[in-house]
Formats: sequence, C-alpha cells, structure tokens
Amino acid sequence: MDFADVFLLVVFGVPVYGLLIWSYFEPEESYLLSRRWMFEEEPQLSQEAISFQKKSSLVAIIVLTLFIIITVLK
Repeated sequence: MDFADVFLLVVFGVPVYGLLIWSYFEPEESYLLSRRWMFEEEPQLSQEAISFQKKSSLVAIIVLTLFIIITVLK
C-alpha cells in the first residue's frame, strides 16, 4: 500500500469514526438526525432502540478498525 492509499483511507476514515463515536455517545440525536422531519412532535426512543443504536455503533467501530488494520498490513 502506498502513501496515497493510506492518506485517502485516513481522510475518509476520520469522519466516519467521528460519526460512529458521536452515534455511540448520543444515540437519540444520531438516530433522529435525518428522521426528525417525519414526526410532528419530539419522539421518544425506547431503551431497546437506544441500546441497539449503541451496539451497532460499537460493532461498526470494531469492524472499521479491523478493516483498516487488515488493509494497511496487506
């Protein structure tokens, strides 16, 4: 892997990591980011939905990290 590939991986990876970390710490806000227009009133998410959002963010962070490590090592 040359420098350009690693550079592009970092440039596109950092914003994705930022969104995933934000989604982990603020699951309600991240869930409603593009869905708020669908509701007339402020919706309340259940604990199961919040838990699912946090778990899916954590899994995505782990998968993305493994993907980057494997890509850089090849």
